[in-house]
Amino acid sequence: MLVSVLTFGPLAEETGGREHQIEIPPNSSVRFLLEEMGLDKWLGDRLSVSINGVIVGEDEPISEGEEIALLPPVSGG
Repeated sequence: MLVSVLTFGPLAEETGGREHQIEIPPNSSVRFLLEEMGLDKWLGDRLSVSINGVIVGEDEPISEGEEIALLPPVSGG
């Protein structure tokens, strides 16, 4: 199934852009998607993930056509 992934900040730099179309198997979770994208090191590092604008956990299932936003922690001073 095909999903849209939006990445921001250092994640966009790491993945080579802000918008991605990713093919994943049915019944995949957020964790699986991050592993497939090589971003699993961000798990447990205050990464926020939203599906269609709703913040979800890493075990949340993903459905065909959903928009997943990967939001890294913000730092500032």
